[in-house]
Amino acid sequence: MMNGTEGDRDRPGDAHRPGDDHVDRLRRQWAVELPDLDTEPMAILGRAFRLSNLVRPSIEATFADFGLDRGEFDVIATLRRSGPPYRLTPTEMYSALMISSGGLTHRLDRLEKVGLIRREKSPRDGRSVLVALSEAGAALAEKAFRTDMASESLFMQALDGKEREALAALLRKLIAGIENEQARGEDKKAG
Repeated sequence: MMNGTEGDRDRPGDAHRPGDDHVDRLRRQWAVELPDLDTEPMAILGRAFRLSNLVRPSIEATFADFGLDRGEFDVIATLRRSGPPYRLTPTEMYSALMISSGGLTHRLDRLEKVGLIRREKSPRDGRSVLVALSEAGAALAEKAFRTDMASESLFMQALDGKEREALAALLRKLIAGIENEQARGEDKKAG
């Protein structure tokens, strides 16, 4: 598949220039193949995709060290950051996690089996269920998150504090713009 983000092969003779990254090389290749096409979006979105792919194995290894996969960590972390009493409805959870209810059920089953969460009847409505974080789940979520943040901070060493702040601000602006545009599109579909 030739989408401009996969594979590390450069063309023969495509020299690696000092300071270049993978995306620079891809853009140069596309400039030869499709010189009329503006590949500027790759400069940002291609790098975001590449960054995600580069750090994912380290993040997943961190969670695996705690006996969790990324999705399971996301569940206990969502409950932990929700604050006391660390309980949410399944609907609140799958909305926060942006997954299907079926995907959430599978994760909850596994986490309940190992004692990290429990399902409780809602005190407001006996027919409803709440997902509650156990003490062991809260402790594990915190420990895994602290370890993950320490590990991820190592990736930030190429940037100084001001550069990290500037990059975070620009990414925030870009993401907010995309989220707002998507919300407008959903509103148009619903209306």
